[in-house]
Amino acid sequence: MDLGSCYLGGNADAVEFCPHRPFRHVLAAATYTLQEQEQEQDRAGTISLFSVDAGAEDESQRLRLLHTVDTAGVFDMKWSPTSPMLAQADAHGRLALRRLEQEDVSDTGIVFTDVCAEDISSSMCLYVDWNQTAESLSVGLSDGSLSVISVREDRLEISEQWAAHQFEVWTCYFDRTRPHLLYSGSDDCCFSCWDLRESPSNIVFQNKKSHNMGVCCFAQNPFEGNMLLTGSYDEFLRVWDMRLMAKPVNEKSINLGGGVWRMKYHPNIADVVLAACMHNGFAIVKVGSGDPTVMETYCKHDSLAYGADWQKTEEAEQNGNSSVVATCSFYDRLLRVWQPENLAGL
Repeated sequence: MDLGSCYLGGNADAVEFCPHRPFRHVLAAATYTLQEQEQEQDRAGTISLFSVDAGAEDESQRLRLLHTVDTAGVFDMKWSPTSPMLAQADAHGRLALRRLEQEDVSDTGIVFTDVCAEDISSSMCLYVDWNQTAESLSVGLSDGSLSVISVREDRLEISEQWAAHQFEVWTCYFDRTRPHLLYSGSDDCCFSCWDLRESPSNIVFQNKKSHNMGVCCFAQNPFEGNMLLTGSYDEFLRVWDMRLMAKPVNEKSINLGGGVWRMKYHPNIADVVLAACMHNGFAIVKVGSGDPTVMETYCKHDSLAYGADWQKTEEAEQNGNSSVVATCSFYDRLLRVWQPENLAGL
């Protein structure tokens, strides 16, 4: 069921629901727009905050714009696992932290305050991930490098940066159960793992054969830490058994009909994954003990399916059928909020 939609001021490429009370109704939506200015190019962007209330009787209240900040073009953003603070990776090679604050009792009082920012590289910051203590961030860069950033109260410090891949690092991901391990995926088709206890970081493995095109995203099963998913431009979602860390086993896969750009596990329902499939819309996939299966597709976007996230709410915790999803697409600049139809009884 569609709850609401909105056209953004730029090319929409990322959406993230805040997971922290009292801001679980807050959705951040980011844009990246290449602007031609005489003989120069500028990559501009925005982050907009929306209020999402699936239960509102008035349709205009289900998706409401609260606040927008202008910034460099945003490739990726993530909420801290411990507080309502958003990390932004942008096209100017900067990493910025912004905190949600409520200036008065109404939603209109919800704003961003700048915490800190740091120039990471002369290359573009393409992806960002927090470790689970929110003490470190990892950043994938367009020159093939990886950065690990320490968060020190009101400042960011580069603790390590190294040449990890031949081409763009589209994704990087801290293992949620083994926090010293960092995964990376690149346009060079490599799926790699790094041990951060070493300095410089030591390569644990590098798989060059399984993905036929660039590796775009990771997702780790929150209920089974040894199950890791990879998504690739080659249109496959792959399921990996990570128990043999030096040589993980690709157990099974499913072709989703479009490049798998983003994946998010459902916050409460085991084995359910939301995937952004670029030229083939969005898919909700069951990834359990059997073969992966598509439970539902959403194809009401007319452009590249890029951003996707689940809302974390008390209602969804009690009743999976009340799950709410936000999705966005690039060239048509469209943000949509909707409820899946096939999660009842899971």
